[in-house]
Amino acid sequence: MTILGLAPSSTPTRPPHFDIERVIRPNILSLHPYRCARDDYTSGILLDANENALGHSISQPENPSPSSKLQLNGGSLLHADSEPILNLDLHRYPDPSHPNIKNRIAELRGLPSPKHVFLGVGSDEVIDLLIRVCVAPERERILITPPTYGMYAVCAQVNDVGIVKVNLEVSADSGEGGEKGRFSLRVDEVKKAVDADPSIKLIFLCSPGNPSGTLISLVSLRAILDYEPFKGIVVVDEAYIDFSEPGSSAVTLIAEYANICVMQTLSKSFGLAGIRLGIALAQPPLIQILTNTKAPYNISSPGAHLALRALSPASISAMREKIETLRASRAKVLSALHSLRDLGLGHAIGAQDANFILIPVLARGSSLPDNVRAQRVYKTLAEEEGIVVRYRGSEVGCPGCLRITIGTEEEIAISLEKLKKTLEKV
Repeated sequence: MTILGLAPSSTPTRPPHFDIERVIRPNILSLHPYRCARDDYTSGILLDANENALGHSISQPENPSPSSKLQLNGGSLLHADSEPILNLDLHRYPDPSHPNIKNRIAELRGLPSPKHVFLGVGSDEVIDLLIRVCVAPERERILITPPTYGMYAVCAQVNDVGIVKVNLEVSADSGEGGEKGRFSLRVDEVKKAVDADPSIKLIFLCSPGNPSGTLISLVSLRAILDYEPFKGIVVVDEAYIDFSEPGSSAVTLIAEYANICVMQTLSKSFGLAGIRLGIALAQPPLIQILTNTKAPYNISSPGAHLALRALSPASISAMREKIETLRASRAKVLSALHSLRDLGLGHAIGAQDANFILIPVLARGSSLPDNVRAQRVYKTLAEEEGIVVRYRGSEVGCPGCLRITIGTEEEIAISLEKLKKTLEKV
């Protein structure tokens, strides 16, 4: 069956055991996507979409006060009268395809064309959409590798699909990360799970992991992609990839493998969590399927406007400078946390490939992680000291752990002081 919107291709698919038409649900393959007004015409006197021709009614104060600033993710963005967002055609539906954004992403990530790029409302929309197009409710399953991002399981449950769990390696006998270290992918166990359950359609891998902060090695990824019994798609969530060493991204595998989908986002390295723009990168057949299935205007005009600015050469350069600053700060925080060992803080665990640190709180006078004390430290920091970190002690392989995001220099200094104070009394 031809994928609607995609020109037929005679190029052989690699790996040869993969056939996307056997992965996608039949009702999705036969779906005729909704054709919205802006798919046909984008200029002229537009009387085709029942928009409000008189425009929006948002007032712009003559003398903006601090309270009149636009808010984005809890912080001030720009004064309303100086920000061109309100001068956009907000009464018009947005572009349904956003080719300029896709072109810039394809160029940034070294992909040959925007046909390899899909845009979603955060990565969460991409996760949900992949499950909906690939996995039949009640009959088929996804595979996840705890400890991992919780939305894979949430989306699976919402869509009434099963979940198979294969834990990451939790022993540090072979070090951190890599092919065999702590939080590495247990390739042989994943293969066993696939052999035991052919209904697994998607394998979700978080790299760098959340909360592990550890990359999945490309060698391990290739081993799963090349595994003939697995007929589905490997989804690699790279929300934190820009904080890792260059050359770590699974995007480099897309040209070789039709059975990989890499998710990225503007929320982390680009500092735009408030605009909710997620990205799927894959070969064109899967991208076309996602495009056929998505809501017609899923990316808003303000979000698209800010995303395009964020993807300009000058903005990308500024983003990379901030990444280097955060990486340097991460090293300083690790050193500072090490100095608190006598107060019952363990060594940070994981390979430190993201913009956060995972560190265990130990029982007093012991070298063992302590979930009870970790929860007390977590709550005391938040409720008495105004420092909010994340308790992750209930996650597989993370006993007693707190996840601490790398903040500004001022935030780091204050947080370390408050953490020391809290460890002394809890």
